[in-house]
Amino acid sequence: MNRPRIALIHATPIAIDPIKAAFASNWPEAEPVNILEDSLSPDRAKVADITDALTDRIVALTQYARMIGSDAVLFTCSAFGRAIEQAARTVDIPVLKPNEAMFEQAIRRGGRTAMLYTFPPAREGMEEEFREEAARIDPSASIQSILVGGAIEAVRAGDVETHNRLVAEAASKLGDVDAITLAHFSTARALTSVKAVTSRPVLSSPDAAIAKLRGLLGAE
Repeated sequence: MNRPRIALIHATPIAIDPIKAAFASNWPEAEPVNILEDSLSPDRAKVADITDALTDRIVALTQYARMIGSDAVLFTCSAFGRAIEQAARTVDIPVLKPNEAMFEQAIRRGGRTAMLYTFPPAREGMEEEFREEAARIDPSASIQSILVGGAIEAVRAGDVETHNRLVAEAASKLGDVDAITLAHFSTARALTSVKAVTSRPVLSSPDAAIAKLRGLLGAE
């Protein structure tokens, strides 16, 4: 049986290790292929919204992923939601936004979700994605977004310990919520640290995305 090829499209190198570890744990039979275009993240940070030029780049990367024989595409950067939706319409394979599967899981757990995020340009798009999923699953669901200042700068500098500590500290201060979501693939490296400080369910994008891909490709 051929291994399903999953194209992982990264806008920053800090997203690679968490999804690599998630595939090793949750779907070792798959063939993940890394496509890194690390000018996307800084270019997105320079603009208030996703531009046509950025959308064209997301579409081109998706079509390249299809060209190399991928069975599905998973984007690992949270700041390109609408562009990814447009790109998905140009190919005949599943294309997943980073957080859609995680948000689905969170909403099904209850109405109150906390989202810990570290990259400010991604917040608005992620909240919009959450509301779209909520409209489909549970319109009463709500999301509370908490910026973890300094965390992404720490992990970019190679200081994973500080990143994880900051995210866990933010989680420990949360009130009564039904689920905690770690907003970015890069934030998933704090999963164990966050689980250590809370009794609430903690969800990460890589694990949820892989579970959804397995279902879409009949590998459950």
